[in-house]
Amino acid sequence: MTAEKHTIGQLSRATGCKIPTIRYYERIGMLPKPDRTPGNTRLYAFNDVSRLSFIRCCNELGFSQAAIRELLDLTDHPDASCEAVTQIAQTHLEDINRRIDRLGTMKAELEQMVASCQGGRVDQCRIIERLAEHVSESAVGDGS
Repeated sequence: MTAEKHTIGQLSRATGCKIPTIRYYERIGMLPKPDRTPGNTRLYAFNDVSRLSFIRCCNELGFSQAAIRELLDLTDHPDASCEAVTQIAQTHLEDINRRIDRLGTMKAELEQMVASCQGGRVDQCRIIERLAEHVSESAVGDGS
């Protein structure tokens, strides 16, 4: 019995991944080069559908390309310990938490700026003043 093969269009529909992105993943080695028909049509195996779906899921969770590569390599060794997988996920979680903290700080600052606005003209706008102060502070902090 022959395993079912998918064209690039079928793979795209099955995974929700755009065709140029599929080609990109092939080019950078995240997806293996597919078999080809005599007419040069790409033919993907079931494993390719699973692998591309895995890549997309990792992307949606914000994993870096390097982390996705490591995870893919680890999935190719199913009998190995999952300690490395846990470490990759933990590191990514810590990065997300740092970004959330920074976003919380930015949110509070913007809320203060918006609350300080009393309307009127732009040349008297508290938001513009506070943004300009940040530019000045950044330039001084950079030694510029």
